[in-house]
Amino acid sequence: MPRITLDLLRKRSEHNEGIVSTLEEISLHQEEIEKIEVIGTLCRKLRILYLQNNIIEKIEDLTHMKDLRYLNLALNNITKIEGLGSCEFLDKLDLTVNFIDVDALEESIVGS
Repeated sequence: MPRITLDLLRKRSEHNEGIVSTLEEISLHQEEIEKIEVIGTLCRKLRILYLQNNIIEKIEDLTHMKDLRYLNLALNNITKIEGLGSCEFLDKLDLTVNFIDVDALEESIVGS
């Protein structure tokens, strides 16, 4: 299972000289990532996060990402919207082509 690791973050942050702690934008699309992990702790300054076209099932590990403005999780395996309560400034969330149950949508948004 491909994971979000410090090495992957450094590789994808070449535009920031490999420094992940001050990153404001990163693209981790098409990496076959199954789980959001580590990024919330290592990249607290992120404003834009691209995680589209992976195999993520759950929105998690975003508790420290208070500055996040745009989160792209399109083309994943997400079934429920959750784990976004601490993303105070999130303006745009892309969940295109996921498996979200429309009947449970209101409950899942209110509960997060």
